[in-house]
Amino acid sequence: MSGANYTPVAGQFDRIAAFVLAKKPDIPESSIRMAARLLVDTIGVCAGAANLEVGKIAREFATSFIAGGSPQAAAPILFDGRMASLPGAAYAAATQIDNLDGHDGYNPVKGHIGCAVVPALLAFSRHLPELGGREALEAMVIAYEVAARAGKALHGTVSDYHTSGAWNALGVAALGCRLLGHDESTLRHAIGIAEYHGPRSQMMREIDNPTMLHDGSGMGAMVGVSSVLLAAKGFTGAPAATLEMSEAAPFWQDLGEHWTIEQNYVKPYPICRWAHGSIDAVRAIVLANRVTPDAVASIEIRTFHEGSRLFAGMPENTTQAQYSLPFAVATFLRHGRIGPEHVQGAALSDPGVAEMLKLITVSESARHNDRFPSGRWADATIELKDGTRFKSGDTNARGGPDSPFSDEELREKFEAMTLRMLGADRAGRIWQAGLGLVKAAAPFAPFAELLYPPANPA
Repeated sequence: MSGANYTPVAGQFDRIAAFVLAKKPDIPESSIRMAARLLVDTIGVCAGAANLEVGKIAREFATSFIAGGSPQAAAPILFDGRMASLPGAAYAAATQIDNLDGHDGYNPVKGHIGCAVVPALLAFSRHLPELGGREALEAMVIAYEVAARAGKALHGTVSDYHTSGAWNALGVAALGCRLLGHDESTLRHAIGIAEYHGPRSQMMREIDNPTMLHDGSGMGAMVGVSSVLLAAKGFTGAPAATLEMSEAAPFWQDLGEHWTIEQNYVKPYPICRWAHGSIDAVRAIVLANRVTPDAVASIEIRTFHEGSRLFAGMPENTTQAQYSLPFAVATFLRHGRIGPEHVQGAALSDPGVAEMLKLITVSESARHNDRFPSGRWADATIELKDGTRFKSGDTNARGGPDSPFSDEELREKFEAMTLRMLGADRAGRIWQAGLGLVKAAAPFAPFAELLYPPANPA
């Protein structure tokens, strides 16, 4: 925080705790339905990422070094089946999801909530056999609301731009305390521990030098789960500055009134969201004018500053591919889509994409800067070899509240992520069970059980 006084505001945490721990939370039905959609979407990304090298490393690390000391302290790792501790299982899945970069996000915090919250939900639920589907979705909504405001408070009170793990850990802590029935004091300390131990890592360092660290959400999930377990044993850590200090208070005033979960976006592509406006600008030109790759002479992209800093060359690995705007645009032009298969393996040395990459230039635009982070805007100009020029006009990334995914589009994305890894039957059962959690009598455990067996890539 920018100030030196960390004295909590009297009564500030009490109001937040009442929201998190409410016996019968007053949540709009639209937010419950949105939680089900985001849950299924995030699970789809987790399945799609199962054969990524980073997922394999994270799962192996969790089973070897973050293992549970007893069955009561363990949970299966998603799409793997081996057991780890609750923090370990959450870490492995969150790291896996984070590194495919196809998961949901919330523009005002420039980051992601579900990639930490969903793995934590599955870890905690392993020992809650009576958990109902709607109870799980309610806990998800509450976690999203806490994480969103913690993120806005952090971004609004410090100068550095931290990764999502720095604040989505607090949403995980709220989720865990609610699911496990802890009291206000335990919640307060859990959130304080999560904030203090959360990875306040530098997002732009990762943008300029892409690695498997990605957005810090693996550590955010692990820290959030660990914080709940520590606080339950009496470990203290309150107060959390982003909840209780005077500078943070304005970010919490609309808690329980404005439901931020409904403003989360769903990603069409497993690519950094900062590139999506540019991809969609090119997509609009291609669809409207039936542009083919072999007809293109040049492509000019104008976007906001952060987007213009994405990796510029032909990627050597999956991480660089996901943090590369030109590669994403070239891949879309060549294939008409971008799926998990386009950011790994042979796709990283596709000669057609490499040639297309040479035709693309990216520059920063002041007007697009002005609309960040509320949107991810860009515009594109494509010139054909015959001299014809097409302009997209200003384009915001698809999948957000101003252009949400239809059920059909969400299903198409889910199948693109899961069919190769799970097969049509298992993928279909996960889809139906996940969306069916909104029903009053639906239990959570049968859905969760579908997610534990290993993925079997075709």
